[in-house]
Amino acid sequence: MKLKVINLIICILFAAGDLHAQAVNKSVEIKHTDSSKIVVGKASFYSKSLEGTKTATGKTFSNKKFTAASNFFKLGTWVRVTRIATGESIMVYINDRMHPSMAKKGRVIDLSIAAAEKLQFLVSGITKVVVESIEKY
Repeated sequence: MKLKVINLIICILFAAGDLHAQAVNKSVEIKHTDSSKIVVGKASFYSKSLEGTKTATGKTFSNKKFTAASNFFKLGTWVRVTRIATGESIMVYINDRMHPSMAKKGRVIDLSIAAAEKLQFLVSGITKVVVESIEKY
């Protein structure tokens, strides 16, 4: 319950524009606080066909693990991903990079199927999220 309240507060701060923002494009917002980096945009998920391929960290990709690709966070960063529509959040490990064209589409993170399933957007395929680094950025 406390986590949902915190996530709601983060969403309200974004809506109010209380934090300094740097726009990558009209649908992606990047904000820095004293302790973290926060990115708002769209999340998608990996194709099943990528199962077993190598990630940017050299590890083998598994759609069963809570991992993600992002060009907005350093490799090896743990992030909290909150689905704005529901307030539900999960933690994932950034172990890969997205294709550069994804940012032009407003995508900020590409989740494993396990992570997307937990956030309940497998049917729609894309959802709006807030992604926040867990460690000091």
